[in-house]
Amino acid sequence: MKKSGYSGIARSTSGRLRRTDREGSSSITSPRSEVTTSYSSRAMSEVAVPEMMPPPAVPAACQAEKPVPGPGMGDFSYVGIDAILEQMRRKAMKQGFELNIMVVGQSGLGKSTLMNTLFKSKVSRKSVQATSQEKIPKTIHIKSVSHDIEEKGVRMKLTVIDTPGFGDQINNENCWQPIMKFINAQYEQYLQEEININRKKRIPDSRVHCCIYFIPPTGHCLRPLDVEFMRRLSKVVNIVPVIAKADTLTLEERDFFKQKIREELRANGIDVYPQKEFDEDAEDRMINDKIREMIPFAVVGSDQEYQVNGRRLLGRKTKWGTIEVENIAHCEFAYLRDLLIRTHMENIKDITSSIHYEVYRVRRLNENNTAVAHANGLPKHHNTSHEM
Repeated sequence: MKKSGYSGIARSTSGRLRRTDREGSSSITSPRSEVTTSYSSRAMSEVAVPEMMPPPAVPAACQAEKPVPGPGMGDFSYVGIDAILEQMRRKAMKQGFELNIMVVGQSGLGKSTLMNTLFKSKVSRKSVQATSQEKIPKTIHIKSVSHDIEEKGVRMKLTVIDTPGFGDQINNENCWQPIMKFINAQYEQYLQEEININRKKRIPDSRVHCCIYFIPPTGHCLRPLDVEFMRRLSKVVNIVPVIAKADTLTLEERDFFKQKIREELRANGIDVYPQKEFDEDAEDRMINDKIREMIPFAVVGSDQEYQVNGRRLLGRKTKWGTIEVENIAHCEFAYLRDLLIRTHMENIKDITSSIHYEVYRVRRLNENNTAVAHANGLPKHHNTSHEM
């Protein structure tokens, strides 16, 4: 905490110092000698000029009590607005943070492994060995697992939503509908909590903030299923596409595949995160343009540690060497982690709340108003909000 400047101001305006004499008593003395003024010329000549006299010696005890200069100690324009940041930090530390991530992709693409690698813990459960009848689910099952993670005093509730069964069928028509239904159900749950008369002080946020879509490393182009899913889901949730198990591709194949995917995304009007229309200023646009040039991220996940050159690191060991997960020369996992956690997590949540959820909220309230209007026998175009 910074010391207040009021003691220094009082000291400079009074111009007096507290001096302790040998007997231990204290007296107030002026820094200038008290001289009896005489109007005779002889007396004036004998009077010592105050400006020429040396200042009285200040005891060491008084020197130690001199306040340290700081904001406000001479800077009368200082108000203390910068303390707002510390207030916000303390409040955020008390409340903690929430992040809900959905992973979508075919079985065997390493979705659970990548989530465990991102947060360096077992946050996504791996499915146990199933029987022959249960290996391929007949329908898509939504599985949600929540964890409380703490790092350096910062608490975060992480929820990982898995979608086993997606794209595993022979006929995958409309396989995105259960996922779309689940996302809208979370919006509806939040909306109902929000419009309650006696609503909670802090509404639990179960809305899906980000959807990581896993693309198989075919090296050719997107499948029709990939295009249709991202085209529909990009309107209701932030989508971050990744190339799963990118170590199966050579560097040339990976670059060609990434370029091909970006072209198909633009051709089909699929707007993945970070969206261009949500860039707030030139600085954000410059940073996000670099991210958009790397999408989709070619990632490799691993929860196994290996000893490489005296360092323990996460990687995949092969007969040709060890693929280091966090080495940007081997894969782009580090860029994905920075985007989701270190640089854009709050922005992802803001877009979910102010854009995707807001679109759903407006649509639902308009539907309710229309239903009320029809129940009251009002014309369809009549706006019931004018009556409120």
